[in-house]
Amino acid sequence: MKTVNDIFNNRKIRKIIRRTRLPLGVAVTAVIFCLINKDWFFAGLAISLFGAAWQWWCFGSIKTSKVLARKGPYTFVRNPMYLARFFLVLGAFVMTGSIWAVCILIPVYYLYMVNRVKREEVKFQGIFGESYETFLKEVNRFLPNFKNVIFRDMMFFKLEYFNRNNGFPNMLAVFIVYALAFWVAFYIKK
Repeated sequence: MKTVNDIFNNRKIRKIIRRTRLPLGVAVTAVIFCLINKDWFFAGLAISLFGAAWQWWCFGSIKTSKVLARKGPYTFVRNPMYLARFFLVLGAFVMTGSIWAVCILIPVYYLYMVNRVKREEVKFQGIFGESYETFLKEVNRFLPNFKNVIFRDMMFFKLEYFNRNNGFPNMLAVFIVYALAFWVAFYIKK
């Protein structure tokens, strides 16, 4: 397991992936479009839109690296953005109808998420100090905990944050991609 974590934390590999993430994303999307199964389209779409909506809620709840997010989805889980993106991507993989694709995605995304979050936790401890230490103790990393959640804090959303975090372009991209996926599934791949 250490070797796998070393690969996910290798600076050179991360730098290459960061530089090529757009073409890699387009390539993965193209493969999914080729494999899309219309019988699985709406199930995958529902999962993916759940993830997208959760991600948009995160966008409206966080002032990136300036203020420690303790409201919105951050009231019951420390890393809701990664969980939201997991569902967004999982839905796309479900659209293929391939259990193998889903079985490959789950451990790869888990390893990515765990390693990325561990690096971020070190960074945020340096930025936010003691308040972040308290956050680590009170809120779970990945499994939601509603024990000490205050409803008004959970319902937090600021349009200013959403805009700053590119929420509208992200929303438009999600709708365009799924409109194209619908077109491929029901009109191209008859």
